[in-house]
Amino acid sequence: MAAGAARSTGSSQTPDPVQHGKWIVACSVMLGTFLSVMDVSVVNVAMPHMMGSFGEDLLTITWVSTSYSIAEIIMVTMAPWFAALFGRKRLFLLSMAVFTVASVLAGTAVTFPQIIFYRVLQGIGGGSLIPVSQAIAREVFPPAEQGMAMAVFAMGVTLAPAIGPVVGGWLVDNYGWPWVFYINVPFAIGGLIMVSTFVHDPPYFKRGINRVDWSGIALLTIGLTAMQIVLERGEEVDWFASHWICAGAGLSAAALTALVVWELRSPEPVINLRLFRNLELSVGSGLGALIGFVLYGSSFVLPQLTQDLLNYPAYQAGMVLLPRALAMLIAMPVAGRLFNYVSPRVMVAFGLISIFLSQYWIGALTLSAGFWSIAAPLILLGGGLAFPMVTLSTVSLSSMPRPSMTGAASLYTLSRRIAGNIAYAVLATMIARREQFHRARLVEGVTSLDPYYARMHAGFTARLVQHGLNTAATSGPSLAMMNAMLNRQSLMMAYNDTNWMVAMMALVVLPFVLLLPRHGLKPQPSDAASH
Repeated sequence: MAAGAARSTGSSQTPDPVQHGKWIVACSVMLGTFLSVMDVSVVNVAMPHMMGSFGEDLLTITWVSTSYSIAEIIMVTMAPWFAALFGRKRLFLLSMAVFTVASVLAGTAVTFPQIIFYRVLQGIGGGSLIPVSQAIAREVFPPAEQGMAMAVFAMGVTLAPAIGPVVGGWLVDNYGWPWVFYINVPFAIGGLIMVSTFVHDPPYFKRGINRVDWSGIALLTIGLTAMQIVLERGEEVDWFASHWICAGAGLSAAALTALVVWELRSPEPVINLRLFRNLELSVGSGLGALIGFVLYGSSFVLPQLTQDLLNYPAYQAGMVLLPRALAMLIAMPVAGRLFNYVSPRVMVAFGLISIFLSQYWIGALTLSAGFWSIAAPLILLGGGLAFPMVTLSTVSLSSMPRPSMTGAASLYTLSRRIAGNIAYAVLATMIARREQFHRARLVEGVTSLDPYYARMHAGFTARLVQHGLNTAATSGPSLAMMNAMLNRQSLMMAYNDTNWMVAMMALVVLPFVLLLPRHGLKPQPSDAASH
């Protein structure tokens, strides 16, 4: 008891040795997170150029992104197990080294199988960096600065997907697609040097395992791989109209169900699902999943909207997300500072209401929308997202014993990433289906008896005649122009529907903030470590 009391008192009054140079440590590990997350989005703008280099069609070349995501999400889940096997610092350095080497190899790939293999290696290296970085950043700061620690971590997580398309577009345009991989190398080497110098495993960190949970590893790999393939490929093959999507969904459900049963009974599970018994982690992960849905979903929808309907080039479409990222960067330190003084319930509720207002605002866009018509609601969205992101990252780990911190960070990251993958699938499907719905409704009103149709037809005919067509030849082109206008309107309405759906989701989950603790700062959050 005396030793436990000494540890508790020391944790609240005297910083641990690892807290020396805490800001350097936080920046060191955040760099790894930034690179890992950015590589999800930075490659997307290079895919059209890769199609020519490897001689593949668009459907096939997207495996460059899918292969990375599958490997990354598996490693996110297994990071605590590997940390126990190798040690957390050693795992971080090994992961960063694999990520660096794989980045170089990916840039030198000359065949399609090569680039897929190297992207899998990149995902293996990058996946562990995210939860390990969060756990280190969480532990290196004293209790009164936990909110600020998570604000620093969240900056890397949120800036990466916004800056990825911008940086990728510029590199591809000026230097070619291999440079979206080469650009990782100097930053990764800098991260390796900083982490090896300043980061150390704490004395309470548990090392070693008694046996390898091969069954858990197999079920985890099969379940997450099948799920990722179904989510990323389902829309392209009309979901459950495809036999192989049905088979993949069934395989994923069976494997993940078996995984849960097996891991809850295993003495040394590869993924410690028992940590979800902690209420703060469970509620924080659930609400964090919604934040991941909004963050990754808007990163997918808005560039598509601006390219498909507003005719933005790829670089400018990526720039559309910049106001959101800048607003988040400004708001996150504020949220980190307020965490000690404002209830987590108020912080998260404020963020959810901001998400509702901004998504509803974006859902009212028209085909005449300019850049600032989109930027204004995105600034509100970015500022609003910062508060629940920082708060939930902090609260979810607030009552977790320090030896379990890496496992808890892994589960929290996993929930957000899976929600992001679901966002891609759900929103892409919804856009396609709602476009068909609105087109069918609009076509019902297009008849020769409609005076609006008659005026539009006459106007298109007059314009075609002015360009040299005779009246008899204008009927077909006039109808084609009206059809194109109808298609654009129906697609715009479909995009609006997706944004309204996300807005409603924010309102639906708003009551769940009452499950969060009333106060964010706990006097002695490390007490659990002594039990």
